[in-house]
Formats: sequence, C-alpha cells, structure tokens
Amino acid sequence: MQEQDWTAHGPLSDPGEHAAAFTGLPDDVAGLCAVVQGILLHDHQGGLLYGPPPADFADQPRTILPVRERLAAILARDGAPLGRARAPFERSVGTCRDFALTLTAMLRHKGVPARVRCGFAGYFGDGWEDHWVCEYRAGDRWALADPQLDGAHRRHLAVAFDPADMPRDRFLCAWEAWHAIRQQGAAAEGFGHGDATGLWFVAVNLARDLHALAKRETSAWDGWRDAAAQDRVLDAVRLRTAQAMADLARNGVSGADVHEGGAGCWHPRHRAPAAPPPDAVRSPRGSGRLDPQGRVLRV
Repeated sequence: MQEQDWTAHGPLSDPGEHAAAFTGLPDDVAGLCAVVQGILLHDHQGGLLYGPPPADFADQPRTILPVRERLAAILARDGAPLGRARAPFERSVGTCRDFALTLTAMLRHKGVPARVRCGFAGYFGDGWEDHWVCEYRAGDRWALADPQLDGAHRRHLAVAFDPADMPRDRFLCAWEAWHAIRQQGAAAEGFGHGDATGLWFVAVNLARDLHALAKRETSAWDGWRDAAAQDRVLDAVRLRTAQAMADLARNGVSGADVHEGGAGCWHPRHRAPAAPPPDAVRSPRGSGRLDPQGRVLRV
C-alpha cells in the first residue's frame, strides 16, 4: 500500500496564491484553532451563539469551498492578517467540514501531518451527530482537534475537554461507529442528524471519510440527503461494501486505495444524484446537494 504524505496539500486544502497569509500564524494547534474560529462562523450555530444574526444570515451560501477560494473571499472582505479575529458576523460562513479543512490546511503548511476525518461527535447532545474534525500527528500518535469549538460553543455545550487534543472517545471516525454498531451492539439510530440516522447513514459517512483520506473532502455523489426511503436500507451487497470500507479505514488507507469505481465511491443508490435546482440550499442546515459547478452544498 502506498504511503500517504499527510503534509502535502490536496486540491481542497491547497491555499494556492494565498499561502503567505499563513505566515506568522501560531505553531501550536490550539493557537491555530483560535485563528480558524476568528475567520469562520458555523452556518447553524453561528445564528444562535453570538447574538441576533443579520436578516440575511439564513440566505448565505453554505458551499464547501476549497481553502484557496475561502481565503480569497475572507481577504477580499477584510485584508487584515488572519490572526486578527473578525467580528462574528463578519466571518466567512461555513460548516464543520470547512473548519476541519482550514485547520488541516494550516497544519500541512507548517509541515505537520494532518487530514480531515468524517464521523460522529458525542458532544452536541444526545446520541452521535454527524461531524467533521481534523486529525493530526502529535509525536507518535494521531490526535483529534475540533476547531469549531470556540468559547461560545464550549459554554453552550458544556464541553470540558481540550478541543485541540480531544479524547478519542468523544469523536468516532465512521469506521469506529460502524464497528460499535455491528460488533458491539450500539443502536444505529443513535448516529446521524435529524431524519438522517441509522446504519445506512453510517455507511455514507464511511464513504465520505475514505474520500477525505484520499484528500477529496467532497465528491460528486455527496447528495445523500436526497436518498429515498427505499435507499436507506442496506441489502447484503451494500453491507459487504460498507464493511469493506470500514476495514480499509481501520487498517490504514492511502490515496491509491480509493479510486473511482471502488468502495470509496459508494452511494446509497450506487450512482451520482441528479443535479439540483440552483437555489437548493437556503435553510439554516442546508440541503447537502450540489451547486451547478459540482461543489457540495451543506451536508
């Protein structure tokens, strides 16, 4: 199996011509989390934790942007150094995936092995909510950081652990959630968000995590919210495919192991979703569909 270089950027984490904006940022993970929190605002929690939002807050796009484009938008609005925190509603609106991707980009820029992980967080309330975090190399181990958890989030959620080095039992990568359900008897319906819960949804996150491990933190099929009821049931073939994905992620994976047509491209219907209307995303949580350019909207 080809060894993956986790210090090298992928297409979405590459800051491109804005790489100089990372110069002078803190070297410690907690400091970088604070920087990310000062330039990004969560698309849902942002409207709840920082006072009354602007009237147009719910209408702002939730597109998952490459870091290069995200930085371009941030710096065009405010050319101050990234280490200077913007006021909450002057920040770029994104999702947990954007927070994780931005921190990953900063760490890779500094030569720290880092990658985005998709799975389930156990600190947003009851059960395990679908979520994205950053996993980075800390000495001889992989550590987890959730840069979304600023002071407002931690107070609201009563989070007592260090978001820059989280306990491994507070976030489960998708393969760990699959193992907990299939091998340890955990309730599948406790994993997900809203009406998107259950074993089928854990399988979706398995595929998304494998894509992230291949440095493709979005993919063209990522429109799983459109899955019909009959497609939210895993038959024997889909169960075997999902187990294969879990085994890949558990045993280690590189970009060479996840390719078009392989397990990492699993979709509830084994095909790409139909193109959505241009105004597909307007709700506070978004729709998880694709925009006309093929970018993934809030999922």
